Amino acid sequence: MSFLNNLITGISLGSVYAIIALGYTMVYGIAKMLNFAHGDVIMVGAYVCFFAVTSFGLHPFVGLLLAILVCTLLGIIIERLAYKPLRQAPSLAVLITAIGVSYFLQNAALLLWKSDPKSFPPIVSRESFWLSVTPLTLVTILTCIVVMLVLTWFTSRTKMGKAMRACSENKDAAMLMGIDVDRTISVTFAIGSALAAIAGVLYCSAYQNLMPTTGALPGIKAFTAAVFGGIGSIPGALLGGILLGVIETFAKVVNSAISDAVTFAVLIVVLLVKPAGLLGKTVREKV
Repeated sequence: MSFLNNLITGISLGSVYAIIALGYTMVYGIAKMLNFAHGDVIMVGAYVCFFAVTSFGLHPFVGLLLAILVCTLLGIIIERLAYKPLRQAPSLAVLITAIGVSYFLQNAALLLWKSDPKSFPPIVSRESFWLSVTPLTLVTILTCIVVMLVLTWFTSRTKMGKAMRACSENKDAAMLMGIDVDRTISVTFAIGSALAAIAGVLYCSAYQNLMPTTGALPGIKAFTAAVFGGIGSIPGALLGGILLGVIETFAKVVNSAISDAVTFAVLIVVLLVKPAGLLGKTVREKV
């Protein structure tokens, strides 16, 4: 029974990582950049939902919708102000800018909401009804599956999704075919930030602790999950997130002090054997 309990807990945690990793993998797959401010967008979404519920007495699902709206707008603003001017800049300049945006969001949250941890109200019940399964666990796993299916449909069936895939292959060729590359990248950031809001609310509902640095560690682990599964691959982000959550949960059972070390050690081993990740594709560039 304890094995099954840990497995369910790991899948639930991995589902949150997978939702965050989907945001990372979409931005990297299309814009070819690592948005390290993504974890802090998670924190902003959680704060929006927290104050909507505790200060204004709104229903948690209304708070979630507000968080999605705010984070979507925040993602578009960040892309327009911080990343769009660096479209042709070296990747190192973009990386440093992303780190700067991350610290800016953390310190802005620190000024606005102080460093005191806040007890986050769960969006659904956390009372177990069978083993370690709670309504929150089911909602988290189902949300991950729905997000995965909707994103897969969106990227393969819609006009914007096809434009994203074209930009991912070759931005210059996509531009010559009449695709608005800047608009496509902005939509990608908007979707990734909306996913960050969902993940932030689910994560804080599970752990009930909210502070300005809340999104930092889940963001790093979700990035690890994206690389684990094959960054740029939507199914890879799902697989990487679930596996990472399960590995972390079982590592905590053995020794909670080294669970993070075990998680990253597994990532290193996987990348040594398969550098592109589990479902990633090795791309050869002609010189």
